Amino acid sequence: MVFVFEVHQPYRVARNIPWKLTEAAVARGRLDLDELEDIYFDQGLNREVLERVAKRCYLPANSVILQQIDHFKDHGKKFKVAYSISGVLLEQAERWFPDLLDSFKQLADTGLVEFLDQTYFHSLSFLVSEEEFIDQLKMHSEKIRAYFGVTPTSVENTEFIYNNYIGRVFDRLGYKAVLTEGVERVLMWRSPNYVYRAKGAGIRVLMRNYRLSDDIGFRFASRWWSEYPLTADKYSAWLAATPGDVIVIAIDYETFGEHFPAETGIFEFLRWLPGEVLKWDHLQFSTPSEVAEKVPPRDEIDVPEGQTISWADLERDLSAWLGNFMQDYAFERHSNLWLQIKALRGERLLRLWRLLSTSDHFYYMSTKGGGPGDVHSYFSPFETPFHAYMCYSDAISDLEARVRSSLQENSEARLRYVWMRRVKTGCEFIFHLTEGKPTGHVAWNVFSLIEALEKAPEESARFHLRRGDFARWLEVCVGERDLAARLTSVDDRDAKRSILEVLYARRKELFGF
Repeated sequence: MVFVFEVHQPYRVARNIPWKLTEAAVARGRLDLDELEDIYFDQGLNREVLERVAKRCYLPANSVILQQIDHFKDHGKKFKVAYSISGVLLEQAERWFPDLLDSFKQLADTGLVEFLDQTYFHSLSFLVSEEEFIDQLKMHSEKIRAYFGVTPTSVENTEFIYNNYIGRVFDRLGYKAVLTEGVERVLMWRSPNYVYRAKGAGIRVLMRNYRLSDDIGFRFASRWWSEYPLTADKYSAWLAATPGDVIVIAIDYETFGEHFPAETGIFEFLRWLPGEVLKWDHLQFSTPSEVAEKVPPRDEIDVPEGQTISWADLERDLSAWLGNFMQDYAFERHSNLWLQIKALRGERLLRLWRLLSTSDHFYYMSTKGGGPGDVHSYFSPFETPFHAYMCYSDAISDLEARVRSSLQENSEARLRYVWMRRVKTGCEFIFHLTEGKPTGHVAWNVFSLIEALEKAPEESARFHLRRGDFARWLEVCVGERDLAARLTSVDDRDAKRSILEVLYARRKELFGF
């Protein structure tokens, strides 16, 4: 039995951002970037929600779980749980409710609680850049280590989003296990209640049993449900009767006390559940990392990038965040800023961008109907998806203007951006040995030109240098006129080495390496 609790609260975007910017500018003149965070985001609402949920859910639920861990610590079979806490939740707790951090530290001190890694900003960064994706994972890992003294060895991507690419990235980073949704279209005839291996990687894949998870997370207090009321002994009997090696129950932590208030009996259910589960000889609690170490994989899980899965909505794909015009356009505008901000090397701009990367912002823009639409509306602080989009547009528009202005004032940053951005489709540099004989090497920015040239044969480098292709591409398609001019004087007797020396020298000027 693996119980995983998702703990997350976003920084919600504020209303009336243009008016607030104007008011602040009139009062103080030029705005400092440090001030923008409190203008872009409704910190009053964010604090209010955190304090309410901490009092109604996090603190009482932590107390119950700590009591049960202590109660069973001297038994042969112990009670264990796992938490996936977003970095932005930890930030808010440190800022507005330090007692909550102390409560989680008490749980960490038991040694029977595992903390998972996830993207620090609970974002869709894997769709923007692998570099940003990994940076946010590392930021989160450092925060968990700083607060709780442990280094996560299991991981989930935001909202259990997963595909083969994500699995390979996690495997490369050294994680033991990744958690995701037990989706039928992926599992086919197989059960989620086994350990799997990621395709093309060694990392173990643990898949959520969404039916048993949703019995708590969605149906617990539903009087229309044929199994109402759900009691700990009934639920433990269901778990005991479920075949397999491992059952992953993963739910939002806010289920306890926030989604279902204490009056529904949700805390009593949580209090009695460990004891009822441990009455069964063949059931025991484990953490994800323990399962990855002890339980062998039964098969390989294949999730192509075009069939990405998640735990959201009935579709269990990316449509909770992307799909309608508002979501797609907002995400595109946001994604397009990343390279520009990286070129500027502005930490405050990058933090604003990352706060706007939180997946909740796009979730609030969903226009789905039916049950999924009701869930989106329940979580959203906005009256409609259109209000969510307009408020987000106000924030991203202001950030775009500031980034554009900063690039105009900083010629070196503009050149760094030119190096990193992808050329227009159809303008890629395709290496050839001679006319009509491509080598298979392709470049879409200056960095990829260097990588391709390092692998390309000398004959190809000489062919393009003599024709002036490198200089022409850098000037016309990339916009690096100075570098193009430098390449016109390169000797073609040792073409590859000579070109690379020029490129390396320019890279060192701009990037320092």
